[in-house]
Amino acid sequence: MTDEIWRRDEVESPCIKICVIHQESRLCTGCLRTIDEITAWSRMTTEARRVVMAELPARSGRIAKRRGGRAARLAQ
Repeated sequence: MTDEIWRRDEVESPCIKICVIHQESRLCTGCLRTIDEITAWSRMTTEARRVVMAELPARSGRIAKRRGGRAARLAQ
């Protein structure tokens, strides 16, 4: 038996279960969606989900990488 019965023809969520909202950009650091997009995802149309998914790669540059912490101390 396969899981074909349960497969749905819809855009899957980009969630990777790292749910932390970046303070400045207001984007989730895991999936890069806004809080509004995350909360509306289950009610979005397939086309609306595709639009969000197409925008995600361009958003990655909006989250600044941390430069502190243990790695920065070890580099000194």
